[in-house]
Amino acid sequence: MSDTRYAIAAIAVTAAVTWGLRALPFVALAPLRASGTVQYLSTRMPAGVMVILVVYCLRDLPLPEPRAVAPPAALAVTVGLHLWRRNALLSILGGTAVHVLLASTAFAH
Repeated sequence: MSDTRYAIAAIAVTAAVTWGLRALPFVALAPLRASGTVQYLSTRMPAGVMVILVVYCLRDLPLPEPRAVAPPAALAVTVGLHLWRRNALLSILGGTAVHVLLASTAFAH
């Protein structure tokens, strides 16, 4: 086989596999969309995932040290902004800004 035909065949196979791998989740999930369990999980999982992330982020916090104030303060700002404005982008940016500000200035070593 010539180099050109080999390259074209390799590209065609790669494209077919890539397309198939990207289409597979949609094909596999189509029958599950009508499932009551999947619908229940789609409403409950976002809050559960957030709780797990918060616990994971705060679990090794060195409480007696002053620098341990930054993460809970940022969390409080994030929750407060979200309850006040109901805007995820504003909440995330505000909490991140508070954490970066506190961690890099007020409580930096």
